[in-house]
Amino acid sequence: MLLNVDQVAKRLNVGPATVWRWSRVNPTFPMKIRLSEGCTRWDADAVERWLAARSAA
Repeated sequence: MLLNVDQVAKRLNVGPATVWRWSRVNPTFPMKIRLSEGCTRWDADAVERWLAARSAA
């Protein structure tokens, strides 16, 4: 399943701007998937794995 920026932000309990910032500056953050101009998504499983790894650390 693919998530939009608002869904990722809600899952991570942060704002959309934080998701965009993390996608630019954090190399461990899941890669964004650009479907078209103005349409970016993240893989839900990758977000969950990233969140689990971050919680375990």
